[in-house]
Amino acid sequence: MSRYPKLLSPITLGPLSLPNRVLMGSMHTGLEETGDWNRVSTFYATRARGGVGLMVTGGMAPNREGGVYPGAAGLFTQDDIANHARVTRAVHEAGGRIAMQILHAGRYAYSKHCVAPSAIRAPISAFTPNALDEAGIEKQMSDIATAAARSVEAGYDGVEVMGSEGYFLNQFLAPRTNRREDRWGGSLENRMRLPVEVVARVRAALGPDKLLIYRISLLDLVSEGQDWSEIVALAHAVTEAGADVLNTGIGWHEARVPTIVTSVPRAAFAHLTAKLRGEVSVPVIASNRINTPEVAEEILAGGQADMVSMARPFLADPDFVAKAARGEAARIAPCIACNQACLDHTFSGKLSSCLVNPRACHETELVLEPVASPRRIAVVGAGPAGLSAALAAAERGHAVTLFEASGRIGGQLHHAAAIPGKEEFRGLLDWFEAEIVASEIELRLGETPQPEALAGFDAVIVATGVRPRDPAIPGQEGPNVISYADLLSGRAEAGPRVAVVGAGGIGFDVAEYLVTGHSTTIDPPAWRTEWGVADPSVARGGLAPEGPRPDPAARRVTLLQRKAEKLGKRLGKTTGWVHRAGLQMRAVEMLGGVSYERIDAQGLHVTTPEGPRLIEADTIVLCAGQESERALADALLAQGVEAHVIGGADVAAELDAKRAIDQGTRLAARL
Repeated sequence: MSRYPKLLSPITLGPLSLPNRVLMGSMHTGLEETGDWNRVSTFYATRARGGVGLMVTGGMAPNREGGVYPGAAGLFTQDDIANHARVTRAVHEAGGRIAMQILHAGRYAYSKHCVAPSAIRAPISAFTPNALDEAGIEKQMSDIATAAARSVEAGYDGVEVMGSEGYFLNQFLAPRTNRREDRWGGSLENRMRLPVEVVARVRAALGPDKLLIYRISLLDLVSEGQDWSEIVALAHAVTEAGADVLNTGIGWHEARVPTIVTSVPRAAFAHLTAKLRGEVSVPVIASNRINTPEVAEEILAGGQADMVSMARPFLADPDFVAKAARGEAARIAPCIACNQACLDHTFSGKLSSCLVNPRACHETELVLEPVASPRRIAVVGAGPAGLSAALAAAERGHAVTLFEASGRIGGQLHHAAAIPGKEEFRGLLDWFEAEIVASEIELRLGETPQPEALAGFDAVIVATGVRPRDPAIPGQEGPNVISYADLLSGRAEAGPRVAVVGAGGIGFDVAEYLVTGHSTTIDPPAWRTEWGVADPSVARGGLAPEGPRPDPAARRVTLLQRKAEKLGKRLGKTTGWVHRAGLQMRAVEMLGGVSYERIDAQGLHVTTPEGPRLIEADTIVLCAGQESERALADALLAQGVEAHVIGGADVAAELDAKRAIDQGTRLAARL
């Protein structure tokens, strides 16, 4: 009997019968904008073969002014329709079903031509939108209906109308963005007139044989957002207008509450889906931070939803459903919600991929083909770079021996897993261990091979990682100074007052480790209190009137850096603000542009832009960067041995698992 009877049970959504209750939610990958439709087709067909019940594309613009940025993909011409038909044909041939998301960005469109109900600029945009007149509103509704009709021509099984995340339809619904005094604003009936009319027109354009999903915002997480009675009224109205199913959205893009990053608890918002499910007669889909079949099954078995939406987990592993069905859940490559290669890329104008799976969105060019002549390959170092190289080389058929100096694989990933809010990294470590066990790799723990011991191999991959950089601060040899590695591994402890030297990614992680007594990532009610999230039935927009209420800091921490710039400036584009906000809520002092003068029993003496200062501290933690550990590589290269250097041993600018895993995989694909 399956461990996931609800997840893998069939479901009927409107005209569609699906084999399971898994939706691959919409993601903007940038693939359509490349113009390489073989690549787009391969991406979706790969996931169809992996067993997902239904997929939704990234958002397709209904017109130029509604695109998320100039040149955003849509179905504007007959060529566009023909290209999309290639995608739907490939998906159907692979046994899958696919719906097209229609996304009008409204004031989020990065263009001076953006439009909205009112001329109110979004805090995350440089452009003030043009307030629509009656003719403009009619054009937007007509264009959305036309996009739906074209999706039928292209062979899609249905559409999802994007009505959440603060996009165009959501902007008409919320008083925050709709200040109109005509029939499109003011009362609830007027504010929801446009979304309901859009759904009715889309239903007419699709006909009865295509699926219509409405993506409804359950929690805006902005001031003057919707309250619960308005959300329920909208849910009834759009289903009466023709929506077959309601997919749930959480949080506007401008919200100052995290909704999908690693530190957000798993299934943090499923209780709201359950609340909506009790109000409507159509199926309801839960979303946000659902990344394992166990979490999905729990939601479904508990009656919180009829179906679950997982987006980024299908970047991490296109075979998610097939592996769950085969009883191989331990081998599902986990989405760790890091955002580094997906959303960070999207918001930087790059093609999306995945830290865990660099082949995501690169299926046609990063191919691990079987080798005609297997080679004996030694991989030295079992951090993320070495592990990815070893696994990819073994998958291709090479005979791989993996050496690791310590008694366990994972390297610096263990440091990440120790940080409160980064518990997902434990799942990544578990997955690597499961993959090594399932492979034919010979693993040698506790071994540091010398160059002569590697002479019998055809090639050597050096992934020996990094060592902490010496900041050369006078007095750093004192008993009150420790390294980040000793702290995070548990070999050293910190006192009640701590100075953290270095404010890169590791410095921020160390500060989080030091100030956090209880990780709210594994305690959803505490997380909601920490970030000021309330039930939208008692607080409009779901924002608690009293605001965020974090636990008191476990220690008094000062975070310092030499660079005279805002601390955390170089953190992830979509996650850096979360780290900064979390530390600010716990009163971490952040100082930039400092010179480190000396350390003594009193603490850390520095010179700031304002002058000399003593940072009184019981413990000073050194996080001053890393240097490549490449002695083995240099020795091998000096002897003429074919040695390939990857990961931190190659570049140690910052610990970067995304780069390390990508580099290891791509090297193995070439060998």
